[in-house]
Amino acid sequence: MRRYETIVITDPDLSDEDRGQLFERLKELIPGQDGFLVMFDEWGTQKMAYEIRKKIRGYYVRLDYCGTGDLVAEMERLFRIDDRVLKYMTILLDKDADLESLKQANAEAEAEVEAKNAPSDTDQGESPADEASSSDEAPAESEAAEGDSQTEADPQDDTEDKNEETKGEEA
Repeated sequence: MRRYETIVITDPDLSDEDRGQLFERLKELIPGQDGFLVMFDEWGTQKMAYEIRKKIRGYYVRLDYCGTGDLVAEMERLFRIDDRVLKYMTILLDKDADLESLKQANAEAEAEVEAKNAPSDTDQGESPADEASSSDEAPAESEAAEGDSQTEADPQDDTEDKNEETKGEEA
């Protein structure tokens, strides 16, 4: 099975409901065509490099999936006939993707995300203190950097003064 990546730019003025319907249709299409969705990554509204259909912004989505050429053809057919899609591009990431290892890696990544999102009492108690200490250190470092730059500037000023004195003596 081949692994593909598709970037889709949709109309930024779409309601969340319309955008959700489009994305759900894509998410249903992939398994329906014997594919596997590795990652569905919403990048949000971004400024585009050039204007498309009088829009300067677009809502970007990245799809990483495994499937056949028929799946890609069907997705691109849907993109062409759907007015909500401004632009799309599909590239081949891997000709022979190992589906089992991708499923396992995907499950591990989801478990890791859930572990990070799970609240724990010890982490919450220590985090504000860590943030405060790191923010206290940052101003001290910036003050030290300013002091260094001032001491470096002073020797240069002395050499300029000496050059002016030498010019005055020569005249």
